Amino acid sequence: MPPHEPLGPTALGVGLLVALTIAVLWSARTPHPFAPSWAIARGAVQLAVISLVLGKVIASPLWVTVALVVMFSVAASTATRRIGWSWRHLALLGGAMAAGIGVTLAIVFLTDALNPSPRYALAIGGIVIGNAMSIATLAGRRLHEAIDEHWDEVEGWLALGATPAQSTMMFARSAVYSALIPSTDQTKTTGLVTLPGAFVGAIFGGVSPFEAGRFQIVVLASVMAAGSITAVVVVRALAPVRVRPEPLG
Repeated sequence: MPPHEPLGPTALGVGLLVALTIAVLWSARTPHPFAPSWAIARGAVQLAVISLVLGKVIASPLWVTVALVVMFSVAASTATRRIGWSWRHLALLGGAMAAGIGVTLAIVFLTDALNPSPRYALAIGGIVIGNAMSIATLAGRRLHEAIDEHWDEVEGWLALGATPAQSTMMFARSAVYSALIPSTDQTKTTGLVTLPGAFVGAIFGGVSPFEAGRFQIVVLASVMAAGSITAVVVVRALAPVRVRPEPLG
């Protein structure tokens, strides 16, 4: 936003949207009706801080690396909390996300699909980290819920001599597919239903529509690759169980 543009209308619009969100969730008696609104408030503060910081560090490889490490650490801990906090889960989700993100970004920059500059590293790195976090969360939660819902089937397979991994194989595969549905649908409908933020942001930044489109397709392919690796690693590590999992909060 240009410095001269007033923040009053923005604050008013966001405030009304937050109030509407609370009202809808409260009237429907949804659990934790204030959670989305707190997320918006937290996001606003974080964006204000990061906007000030990025203007000074975006050209520095060292500081961009530090920023990406911080993003990854927060993403891994957030995903871990969603499936049940433990150091084992943190190591598992962090490792799965690191594998997916690392392989993906290595391909992107080694093939020169994108210029390996700090600016591009920060842009695509942040997007891929955020999506890997969401996919790891969805994969872990969906697997957990499926095993809990179908525990009689799992227990039956175990009683017949199947290994823990074999007894949950069907649910593990389904969890990977389910975790990738939002990213798959977003990719399929790009340009028809939605204009992705990376694409619009690049155009607003003065990049030609062709270059913005080229950047966006690299982003979409990166999200799918990193998400696929992350989801598969997560469910394969979590799937072998001998005891019925506790319900998630």
